[in-house]
Amino acid sequence: MRSILTRLGLDRRDVRAWVMYDWANSAFQTTIIAAVFPIYFKSVAAADLPQAVAISRFAWATTIAILIVAMVAPLLGAIADDAPLKKKLLGVFLGIGVSATAAMYGIMRGDWMLALVLFVIANVGVAGSIVFYESLLPHLVPASELDRVSSAGYAIGYLGGGVLLAINLLMIQKPALFGIPEGGTAVRLAFVSVAVWWLLFSIPLFRHVAEPPHRPGSSERLSGNSIITGARRLFETLKELRRYREAFVFLLAFLVYNDGIQTMIRMATIYGTEIGINETDMIAALLLTQFIGVPFAFMFGMVAGRVGAKRAVFGGLAVYAFITGLGYYMRTATHFYALAVMVGMVQGGTQALSRSMFASMIPRHKSSEFFAFFGVFERYAGILGPAVFAWVVQQTGTGRNAILTVGLFFIVGAIVLTFVDVEAGRRVARAAEAEAATAG
Repeated sequence: MRSILTRLGLDRRDVRAWVMYDWANSAFQTTIIAAVFPIYFKSVAAADLPQAVAISRFAWATTIAILIVAMVAPLLGAIADDAPLKKKLLGVFLGIGVSATAAMYGIMRGDWMLALVLFVIANVGVAGSIVFYESLLPHLVPASELDRVSSAGYAIGYLGGGVLLAINLLMIQKPALFGIPEGGTAVRLAFVSVAVWWLLFSIPLFRHVAEPPHRPGSSERLSGNSIITGARRLFETLKELRRYREAFVFLLAFLVYNDGIQTMIRMATIYGTEIGINETDMIAALLLTQFIGVPFAFMFGMVAGRVGAKRAVFGGLAVYAFITGLGYYMRTATHFYALAVMVGMVQGGTQALSRSMFASMIPRHKSSEFFAFFGVFERYAGILGPAVFAWVVQQTGTGRNAILTVGLFFIVGAIVLTFVDVEAGRRVARAAEAEAATAG
């Protein structure tokens, strides 16, 4: 067992505790963002709205949530690098997200506004927490282990999200087995289960992952001065991005291609509903995606060790572009299952290696600030895609035309990625660390 854990990069307790947060928050990604909530919103909360209006409002709510996080995350990241607050701020956003998710139990037929407000708040919670979760990674393992540990996190996340989604699917389909009355109660209890799961499996991170040391001369606690200092350092980081050219160009590439990934995740069930695929098949297909993603996310980490993370990401983007073309012609549940398998093969690995590539090209003493920008680019990556999707649906009355636009994000993102010299970016980051150590 120890040998297997070592091979997967999970031989240390603090590393296992860190990846457990992927296990914890992935329940939100699967049940709330990808599978159950979008269907419940369209069929219950927004049942009295025209189909195109419901789809459009759901997409715009996603955009609003992302904008909120994108505006506050960089400042919070700068503050967290001034004071030892990464875990505390992660806990704040965790509390916001868990509370809003649990409150979804109260959403009934016609409550589309309540549903969207809670969806926005919960999305802010999960996105904000992930900024500080990911900023812990460069402090946890050396650069040589980043690809393996990041990939392991996504793999464990796939497994955790898949396990709870499977339980929720059984609960929704067979409520009597759980002593739940027929109707929508099981779906609403699924939302509560996400909140409990998310909170419960976050505990190992807070117990076993150490808060990274603060900068020399910085404050030990949050204060008005640390907020001012954080704001000043935020602007300094903006200027410093010019020094880390490779990391910045990578962020631009990531912004584009991750927009395509996030749009596919968030719009899949809405699109499937439109073309007539039943809810059971859609959720089962997404569940299949989760479990297929587990071995393939680990595999991507191993492949990156042989061919490099950049080449592995190129492979994932090529598959994604192919999927969007097939999605236009999708007609049956069998087609949906086939595409789900293909997505599961590349989704976790592509995102995991993107995270580890960026982590290797930034100085560790400014990880929160830079990962806050990574979070901004990651969340802004979810703005344009759903917005374009919503606009195309409004203009054409169908999601088929909208799905084709998603493929462009993968093509353009891959083109920009060709201009990134990963090794040069790593050299600059290590030089900056050495400079900071000398100055300290």
